[in-house]
Amino acid sequence: MPTFELGRPELDVAAGKSRSSIRTLSDDEGARYRVATVPAGSGQALVLAQSLESQDLILTKLGTVMLVSGGLGVLAAALAGWAVATNGLRPVRRLTSSVEKIAVTEDLTPLRVEGDDEVARLATAFNQMLGALSASRDRQRRLVADASHELRTPLTSLRTNLDLLAQASSDGSADLPEAARRELLDDVRGQIEELTTLVGDLVVLAREDHPETAVGALDLAEVTERAVTRVRRRAAGVDFDVRLEPWAAQGDATALERAITNLLDNAAKWSPADGRITVRLVSGVLTVDDQGPGIKPADEAHVFERFWRSEESRSMPGSGLGLAIVRQVVDQHGGRIVVGEAPGGGTRMSLWIPGVPAEHPA
Repeated sequence: MPTFELGRPELDVAAGKSRSSIRTLSDDEGARYRVATVPAGSGQALVLAQSLESQDLILTKLGTVMLVSGGLGVLAAALAGWAVATNGLRPVRRLTSSVEKIAVTEDLTPLRVEGDDEVARLATAFNQMLGALSASRDRQRRLVADASHELRTPLTSLRTNLDLLAQASSDGSADLPEAARRELLDDVRGQIEELTTLVGDLVVLAREDHPETAVGALDLAEVTERAVTRVRRRAAGVDFDVRLEPWAAQGDATALERAITNLLDNAAKWSPADGRITVRLVSGVLTVDDQGPGIKPADEAHVFERFWRSEESRSMPGSGLGLAIVRQVVDQHGGRIVVGEAPGGGTRMSLWIPGVPAEHPA
């Protein structure tokens, strides 16, 4: 029979000071008991004790079960998380592998897109980037191919003329007549100037259509006036009818002046010796009309392409890059340019650059 020591709580119940008492006590052997005390008459109390061995055994087993179950649950959750992560990251790994392959092989074939989740959106964005890179590379290849073709003719002619001059100046050779020598030197000088212009145009066009520009406030009328002044000097036989309205804009004044100069040079090249070039700037639209033969409707879609030249212009000076530079500058400024027929015959080039809102006083 277990023995344990009662205390103040049980005496308070016997004395009537407390209605009941419940607490846990341990006997001499350390076993735990649940002891309940209730009044049992005058100055007496009934003490009931029940061993907690069975409850402790159940709690011990329950703790073991909870520990094992918790460990298995954590393990199962870890395995499930690993499986989900592996399956979820598989498209990312496939995308990473494809991108690494593109970086090594430079094969810009679009990636395969599956589903409509975030990874699919990322693959779609990569495909858009690959398309832009492919288009850029194709433009560069065409530019290099066209440039090599255009440079070959003046370089061959220049080398031939220099060989003739060298042979004429070598010992034992007959002297070249002075008139022929001057003609050859003038031809060499002209070819060098043509090569200089061509190389400069190629540098402008080779900067991926996004060269660094000095952007600032400008008046398109002033820019056009400077361009007209430049072209007037080298097209003395052509009359210029110029009427310009102010148009405030934001952009690169140097690039715009070059583009407008190219338009005027093109008009002067096609105008007859006593022709007139009409230049108007109204509401931000710059029109340049010449009195030349005009452009065939079938050729209008090609006039702004690099190195494109009509059959009529192949015997005339020029590289076929001037109007391509105009289109590039206009696109950089968010504008537009169109080609059409002038009211009095000839060609009309219409250029528009976005303006900036006028500031109103407060």
